[in-house]
Amino acid sequence: MPGPKESRAPLPMRDGVTPSYLWLPAGDWPDLISFMVANYPAVTEAQWRERMARGEVVAADGTPLAPHSPYKRNLRIFYYRELEYETPIPFEETVLYQDEHLVVADKPHFLPTIPTGRFLQETLLVRLRRKLGIEDLVPIHRLDRETAGVVVFSCNAASRGAYQSLFQKRLVQKEYEALAGPLPGREFPFSYRSRMVEGDKFFTMKEAPGEPNSETMLDVIEARGEHVLYRLWPHTGRQHQLRVHLAALGIPIVNDAFYPVALPCKQDDVSQPLKLLARAIGFPDPLTGEWRWFESRRTL
Repeated sequence: MPGPKESRAPLPMRDGVTPSYLWLPAGDWPDLISFMVANYPAVTEAQWRERMARGEVVAADGTPLAPHSPYKRNLRIFYYRELEYETPIPFEETVLYQDEHLVVADKPHFLPTIPTGRFLQETLLVRLRRKLGIEDLVPIHRLDRETAGVVVFSCNAASRGAYQSLFQKRLVQKEYEALAGPLPGREFPFSYRSRMVEGDKFFTMKEAPGEPNSETMLDVIEARGEHVLYRLWPHTGRQHQLRVHLAALGIPIVNDAFYPVALPCKQDDVSQPLKLLARAIGFPDPLTGEWRWFESRRTL
């Protein structure tokens, strides 16, 4: 039987956005609006009341919920996430491939893969849902907002697990390109390994003593003035792995605002993209057995 995440939502996709949901935890609240206001301070009470008046806060069976609805533990609530203002990302994604199971997109720099924080409409997932009209579109893997390149999506729940298992079993080959400083005294290609753990600052990683849990193969593509264009093959998939590894080697990726030192947030400045590109991704298709290979059309 399908799990809760696979069951059909009682609210339709709206402008590329599918409804969010939550399970009400144990607690003693006089009514639903009291809980929502206390636990979601970014949304005002007036905004919750307006959404409920529009019928956009509902139970799993589609029953509209009102501010005075009783608080019930384990009730599943659906609603739309909304943002009052969102800065447009002035770069376009392209669709590289589409069939009944997969959609492969070429993501630009600065565009988040999925809704998060202050990004909703300006995300690759929501843009593609609007463009293609596919509600059940799910990324099989993700790229950082700062990284451009190939992202693979599933558009068929029946085959989704088969493609997701490729990543779990490390059967996926990823190839990246990065622009960084020269690395004299090294013979290429070579492998760099280290132990990566969560960093001291939010969303960052760092290296630590101990058994390595990350590995990257590096090779040189060409020299570009004072910089070098590298080809990178991550053999593991740690967060920010390529950025951490190149910074640790003393050649941080050009325009990296996190490594080796986290710089002040640039907010909506899109003038200096991180020079990191997910060039290609390949894997044995679990349905046909054929080798699939998708390449970005972007350049650094």
